[in-house]
Amino acid sequence: MALPTRHGEKLSFYDFGRTAVQVCRADPRFSYCAYVPESYDESSDRRYRLIVAVHGTRRDNAVCRDAFIDLAERHQMIVLAPLFPGGITGPRELGSYKKLRDPKTDGPDYDTLLLAMIQEIGEIYRLDAERFCLFGFSGGAHFAHRFLYSHPDRLTAVSIAAPGIVTLLDDQADWPAGIRNMSELFGAGVDVEALRRVSVHLVVGADDLDTWEIAIPPGHAWWQPAFDTHGPTRIDRLRLLDLSLRSHGVEVRFDIVPSAHHQQDHLLPAAKAFFSNQL
Repeated sequence: MALPTRHGEKLSFYDFGRTAVQVCRADPRFSYCAYVPESYDESSDRRYRLIVAVHGTRRDNAVCRDAFIDLAERHQMIVLAPLFPGGITGPRELGSYKKLRDPKTDGPDYDTLLLAMIQEIGEIYRLDAERFCLFGFSGGAHFAHRFLYSHPDRLTAVSIAAPGIVTLLDDQADWPAGIRNMSELFGAGVDVEALRRVSVHLVVGADDLDTWEIAIPPGHAWWQPAFDTHGPTRIDRLRLLDLSLRSHGVEVRFDIVPSAHHQQDHLLPAAKAFFSNQL
């Protein structure tokens, strides 16, 4: 199957449904895959909305993509699943993408990389992605809520599922505990008015109580005094994030899923229900 695109290229069999993995032209160390509805018709003028699903620490981006196929078919959306490999800023490191930007390392600007990926697929498909939906679980939820702060103007809705460490709208603490030095990192602070225009969903399992992975004691690479006040569990920290957002006039839907542990599959029904309501 080969169909002409708007840009004179050809769409192949591998450009529909679960697409082949492509490197990001802006930086070939990074890549992405997508899901394109089976009914996608290049001869139509229809433009497709976008949902971005960001992987957790395991980097299972294809699994994240596949989790949203039913939503994509129901609402005729394209799913983009970026891959941010480990080891970018040091041997076996796994967390640099979660901060988006880090003044302590020579790492890339992960938020800019995602926007570059969106621009690339927008050159292939008829994409309506000036504002898009964003989902992240665990490490991906780190990325998602920090992207919400740095680019609220690009989002219609965001579902933040069980992040281990949160950034509050705290102008007395530096990134990633707070936002005091955001202007230095991103060139601008948080646009609160734009933030209020984004539909925000927080979700965590009621039994997501383990702390071994998310403790931030003195000596931890991420430690700041502010983190000592964020609470020990993901539930505690998400409650604080909820309060922080609401105190700035942001409307939030907050779901605690009964009998759910720290597993993406347990939280997906709540996230999909949220996005369906927005769509």
